[in-house]
Parts: sequence; C-alpha cells; structure tokens
Amino acid sequence: MSKLYKSLFEFPREERFVSGHRLCAGCTIGPVMRLLTKIAGKDTIFVNATGCLEVSSTPYPYTSWRNPWIHVAFENAGAVASGVEAALKILKKKGVLEKDIKVIAIGGDGGTVDIGFQALSGMLERGHKVMYVLYDNEAYMNTGIQRSGATPYGAWTTTTPAGKVWRGEWRPKKDIDSIVAAHRVPYVATASPAYPIDLANKFKKGLDYTEEGPTFVHILIPCTTGWRFDSSLGIKLARLAVETGMWILYEIDHGEFRVTYPVKRRKPIKEYLKPQGRFRHLTEEEIEKIQKLVDKEVERINRIVGKEVIGPVA
Repeated sequence: MSKLYKSLFEFPREERFVSGHRLCAGCTIGPVMRLLTKIAGKDTIFVNATGCLEVSSTPYPYTSWRNPWIHVAFENAGAVASGVEAALKILKKKGVLEKDIKVIAIGGDGGTVDIGFQALSGMLERGHKVMYVLYDNEAYMNTGIQRSGATPYGAWTTTTPAGKVWRGEWRPKKDIDSIVAAHRVPYVATASPAYPIDLANKFKKGLDYTEEGPTFVHILIPCTTGWRFDSSLGIKLARLAVETGMWILYEIDHGEFRVTYPVKRRKPIKEYLKPQGRFRHLTEEEIEKIQKLVDKEVERINRIVGKEVIGPVA
C-alpha cells in the first residue's frame, strides 16, 4: 500500500469536483466529494446512483465532475459499477487499454441500504474491483425526507412523524457495515467529514485494496434540510456524532477490526440531538433511551476490540 496521509497539506492540489453544483448551503457532501476525487485522481470512473449528489452536481447541461461520470438508477449502482469494471478488464485483456482505471460507485443511504442493496450484495459476492462509497444522510432527502433503513431511532421524517402516538422512527438504524463485512470483502470503514485525514486515508486504503476485491466506505453526512439544523453546523454535528459515540469511526481491514478515532470520555447524546429539529419532539425520558442504545453499541464495539477504546459518558 502507498503511503498514508498525515497532514492536510499532503492532499493532492488538483480540483476534480468543482464549483457550480446546487447542493444545499452547508451540505457536507460537497467537501467529501471534493476530497474523494482528489484522492482518486483522473484515472477513475464514477458511477453515481440517483440522489442528492447526482441531481445537484449534474443539472443538464452542466457538471461539477472532471472525471468520467455515469448517472444510474436508484437501485443499480452496484450492478452498473460491476459492468464497468468487467468491461475495463476485457479491454486490458485485449490490449485496447494499457493503464489501470479505478471504479468508484456512489450511493446515498436509500440507494444503498434499501433500494440498491441487492445490486450491492451481488457486486460484493462476485468480487468486482470496485470501491463503493455510501454517503449517509439517514433518510430519502432528495425526494421529501422519507425514512430509510439508515434512519436512527427517534428521528422525525415525513413518513415517521412525531405526535402523541408516533414518536418518530421506532426501528434502529440498519447495521449495513456488518452486513457488508459478512461478505468477507477486503476493507470496510466508517468515516466522517469532520475528520478529513481519517477520511482521506480510508479512501486511499479502499482504492488500494480494490486490487483484491470490492471495498466499502460509509460516511455520515449531516443534512441541514432533513435534520433541520442551521447550515453553519454541519461539521460540528459530524464531530459531535463521534464525540458522543453515536457514530464510531472504525475500519475492518482484512477481517481485523480497529477503531481509528478512540474517544476517552464521551459527551452526552443530548448534545448531539438538541441542535437538530428532527429530534426536537423527544422528551428527556426518550433521550435517555437513545443514550442507553448508544451505550449498548459502545459496549459491543469495545468487546470486539477487546479493550475500552470508546469510554464512558463524562
């Protein structure tokens, strides 16, 4: 594997995801895609499922992408990326293509953990040399803030309303990373826009390991519209998600589980929930229930690692 990044100043300077997109003010998808394209470089083909990123970055006849980019349907990013990778393999075998071309599939949580899961699972099973990037804003934000399998417990969406009977989403967030890891792929990681060096190195590892098979990077993307917070708070909330244990940064590298950002003392979960309108309906008792759910997940992660890498609430 090539050398990992230790400083922001080491990132490539060339811009390959450029200005002019229509992403919401304060959306954290933009900085993430800017970094991803820098790490991937020019010899990369992107396959992008329908969603916030697709509709905002390519309003005809404009585009923010300086790489070959393919828009595909909501449900088939994994399948189309598989076909692109297979075609590149045949072109190299026939001597038509000499250099190595990377393939990156990109999908939101709706297009990955729900609608696109079958295509993703097939891509993983077949062993295609593709890195799949999941940008997770925890609902179908592009089509009206409907809940997805990635919506966290207690969150308001237009299909999990908050009233006297319904109190937001009543199901836990789907553990897509464990499901992907169960396919025995070389690399699975969670990441955050608030930790760019960690994010860049996970992109780098994910791309390097595609020589062995498919890889998967899952990024939490705070959504100012769907989460209902001030547009200046996206990165702060991404950081609070990690500091409270709501979002744990880890990687599964060839089956070896490692937390990449230990937290010695967690902040109370209410510090993460309170700035978000989607959790504004919660009572103190309901917030305490979410705290217990987070505590339970922290305990599970610590058991996997074999030591306390994520500490108690301060």
